[in-house]
Amino acid sequence: MQIDDVLKALPHRYPFLMIDRIIEINGDDSAIGIKNVTFNEPQFQGHFPGEPIFPGVLIIEGMAQTAGAIVINLENKSGDKHIVYLLTVDGVKFRKPAKPGDKLEYHIRKIHRRKTVGRYEAKAIVDGVVVAEAEIGAMIVKEKA
Repeated sequence: MQIDDVLKALPHRYPFLMIDRIIEINGDDSAIGIKNVTFNEPQFQGHFPGEPIFPGVLIIEGMAQTAGAIVINLENKSGDKHIVYLLTVDGVKFRKPAKPGDKLEYHIRKIHRRKTVGRYEAKAIVDGVVVAEAEIGAMIVKEKA
């Protein structure tokens, strides 16, 4: 999914869109999303001015958006429009900071899905090193007209 496809799937827009594209998709079973971290992003004005670090909560958001985009992409093929709501974030671990110039890879793998609720394993990786991981729960619902 290139950025145009991501924008069609997700309601998020700048400055809160945390993925640039998705380079691998296997239905809603797995995916790899990409976020190129750049110094000109607004969060670096205050996090932290002398030592810019990409906020961990935004890494989690990027993982959730990647999972959401592949689910919506699959669901919208039925003709109905869908939206995904974040339900849970469990087992979060931050291993190493992400900084401007890093390419974050969001590796997503479906653990299970029952009708409208899914659970996903998510890892954020920079240069082959896991910088964060979590389990994400989400609810898929039809968008109201």
